[in-house]
Amino acid sequence: MKKIASIIAVFAMMVLPLMSIGQVPPPPNQHGETTNQAPGTQGGAPLGGGMAMLLAMGAAYGGKRYYDYRKKLKSRIED
Repeated sequence: MKKIASIIAVFAMMVLPLMSIGQVPPPPNQHGETTNQAPGTQGGAPLGGGMAMLLAMGAAYGGKRYYDYRKKLKSRIED
């Protein structure tokens, strides 16, 4: 029974990806088709806000870990 289940699983892993192939996406718009912007000024993902938030959370986490470490070390010295 275990052998049949493994054969069915391997068959499904080989066949299901072939059945799930969909249509190809349409080609991207060329420059100037939708708006009249100069090349290179289309913008992009804003990285400043996310990076600052990530760094702030990392610094807060590190500070909390250091505070807990110092507190634990101090309690060991007192004991």
